[in-house]
Amino acid sequence: MSEPIRVLITDDHSIVREGLTLILETADDIEVIGEAANGIEAIQLVATHLPDVVLMDLRMPGMDGLTAIEHLQRDYPQVAIVILTTYNEDDLMLRGLQAGAKGFLLKDTPRQTLLDTIQAAAKGESLLNADVMSRLMAHMAGEGGGERPSIATPNPLTERELQTLRAVANGETNRGIALQLGITERTVKAHLTSVYNKLGVDSRAAAIAIAAQNGWLSS
Repeated sequence: MSEPIRVLITDDHSIVREGLTLILETADDIEVIGEAANGIEAIQLVATHLPDVVLMDLRMPGMDGLTAIEHLQRDYPQVAIVILTTYNEDDLMLRGLQAGAKGFLLKDTPRQTLLDTIQAAAKGESLLNADVMSRLMAHMAGEGGGERPSIATPNPLTERELQTLRAVANGETNRGIALQLGITERTVKAHLTSVYNKLGVDSRAAAIAIAAQNGWLSS
């Protein structure tokens, strides 16, 4: 039997932490190794316990989630971070994804989505909610592509790479993208690797964040 996925929950509301702990404790392959009320506590607990996945709230006193993500990505890049978010944190969420988070979860997300996202993050993958990504795209389009573009325009991606990234933003798997574009899964992976190299990132979430901020995902 494989080792359980070790998870640290970081949120300044105890009721959120307790609720997530109760849910995660029902999964045989997940172990909650601790709870943190702010970014400082999260960094300390990561240093002590080295969890596989950190669930990270963005708005917290003392040290916010964005700052904590930046510290953890620098010092513990092997630890996967999943953002805990609400519907009014679009800009913060994109910045968190760009900083290195593997994905995000709404705080009222269904149990199975929570478990699937943690399992994907532990494998180094990203599971992105298509409905929320669509809202984020609309949010960034309404702001003219964002105020902090991460790399210079013009868009460095080919049309095929953009098609692949748009499909990822819509929640498609590699297999689904291959079927949709009439290519092999190996070619999908090659397109994504090229996207990562051009944008200087190492995850789907970060690539989508940069592309969204620059307005490149609009059809």
